[in-house]
Amino acid sequence: MADTTLDAFDLRLLRLLQEDARLSHVALSERVHLSPSQCARRLQRLEQAGVVEGYSVRLDERRMGFGVTALVNVSLERHGESPAATLHAALDELPEVVECLLTTGDADYQLRVVVPDLERFSDFIVRKLMRIPGITGIRSSIVLEQLKTFKGLPLGSFEALRT
Repeated sequence: MADTTLDAFDLRLLRLLQEDARLSHVALSERVHLSPSQCARRLQRLEQAGVVEGYSVRLDERRMGFGVTALVNVSLERHGESPAATLHAALDELPEVVECLLTTGDADYQLRVVVPDLERFSDFIVRKLMRIPGITGIRSSIVLEQLKTFKGLPLGSFEALRT
């Protein structure tokens, strides 16, 4: 794995890319005060180190026809590598599950599920999720309104911690 030590230039580059991943090396270089080739080399190093995992587009769920977002807590009958691997493999096959977190507390996992409507959500729970071997508990909450969306990591806080 490549060096992942981040300096102030790296953090500025990453902050700008979190705001707009479509910025060119020239635009980045102007804002960070480095040459385009230096920006390109830094980005390549950050990509190779796995700090930058990829580039993507955020889509508006509602405008895309996904009217229901639910947070679904899942509990497993048994813990261990085999039950977890079975669940992970099954979840990978469910496009409705857009995020999965292993958690502490009452549930073992929390899923973020997006579907067009409540009928499809019911179908997802009954015909897909409940059929996964080893699941003993499912509790869901429907999201009424998303007040804050993920817009990137708090790199300003990270920079403050370094000094």
